[in-house]
Amino acid sequence: MSDNVAKQMRADWNERAKEDPYYYVAFGRRGQDDDEFFATAADVVRALEGELKRLPPGDRRARRALEIGCGPGRLMRPMSWNFGEIHGVDVSDEMIKLAVQKLNSVPNAFPVHTDGTNLKRYANEFFDYVYSYAVFQHIPSRDVVFSYLTEARRVLKPGGILRCQVNGLPATAKQYTTWEGVRISAGEVAEFASANDFQLLALEGADTQYMWLTLRKQPKGWFQELAAHPPKAAAHVRRIVNAQTGEPVVPVRGRYAYLSIWIEQMPDDCDLNQINIELEGEQAAPVYIGAPVFDGLRQVNALMPSQARTGLVPVDVFWFGERLCEAAWARIAPPGPAVPRLTSLTDGVNLLSGNLISSRSLKLCFEELEAPERLEVRLDGARLPDLDVFCTDPVNQRFEVNFTLASAVTKGTHDVEVRLGSRVFPAVRINVTT
Repeated sequence: MSDNVAKQMRADWNERAKEDPYYYVAFGRRGQDDDEFFATAADVVRALEGELKRLPPGDRRARRALEIGCGPGRLMRPMSWNFGEIHGVDVSDEMIKLAVQKLNSVPNAFPVHTDGTNLKRYANEFFDYVYSYAVFQHIPSRDVVFSYLTEARRVLKPGGILRCQVNGLPATAKQYTTWEGVRISAGEVAEFASANDFQLLALEGADTQYMWLTLRKQPKGWFQELAAHPPKAAAHVRRIVNAQTGEPVVPVRGRYAYLSIWIEQMPDDCDLNQINIELEGEQAAPVYIGAPVFDGLRQVNALMPSQARTGLVPVDVFWFGERLCEAAWARIAPPGPAVPRLTSLTDGVNLLSGNLISSRSLKLCFEELEAPERLEVRLDGARLPDLDVFCTDPVNQRFEVNFTLASAVTKGTHDVEVRLGSRVFPAVRINVTT
């Protein structure tokens, strides 16, 4: 099965590499030049570099990193300065040819072609850091994705970090492709981590396409030993604030409904699988445990339980069922009113082309859209049928709306109008070029 998947992935990605490699890697706009393409890496690189603080102190030149699915080297090039060696693997030999060209001025970068299902060319405990972005979401096999995660653990040194993104959207297809790949739930990730002695430190963006994981490799038997003999802890909550804004008020629902609990003397072995956060018995969902900061405090972020009451509410933190620290207090506020807004209207293929519509498809993105069933879109006053509407982020109520222009729609300017019940959004003028 994995051999067939690998052959299909290699064939499809070789075709994409020949057609327009930069588009299929960054899918922002067709025909990008080198400067535009490599500039698209900036935000992802900052997020990847942010996790390097979890590694033990040491000379960066002594560290090795691996990128799974390196493509033409978009991330390898800026990430290379953090390591003495940076390696990249890709199932597409055409992509690797491009990576060799684009990284020829980076002497510590080593892109190589692999079979697309494992990392067998690398020895055990070879890397300090393994990362992957926008790769697993294109793999059509759950077995192959988890094989890569298992292999990442094997090639990591003890204490090494895996940072990767998977598609956490709910499963909707009976069969997946090498573009719209398999979807992995947060529960599956948590089970995999505990079964494979991975310390789960971040599980952000659950139920979205861009679910990010941070895992630290622990010795075999680590989890069972902790469960059998959890160490006694006497931690202390220093403060509780809003994880998004830093203010001492957290709304009970909505985009800012994240607690940030700052804990001193928190055990290094704590992970998301065994941390339990309660507000008067209501379960919050832990999503992130930070590395210690300069004064030893560690940050634990959690999504608020939607049924929590407002006012001053006690917050309890447990580890393996035992109280980790004395209860602290959080100020919980009612949620503000949802303010639905159209955040972008673009070509459905060339996402960076603004209002120039060249593919005859449109993509509209909304936030805080509480009633998507009431949404209607009009083109030059005529209501459009057959809108493809789906939720991309249930916490922030983000939705995408996609549709294709009918053949009767001519080249030139047109007005797109969005209505939500009695509310009418300002019209957006588009220019159809084909």
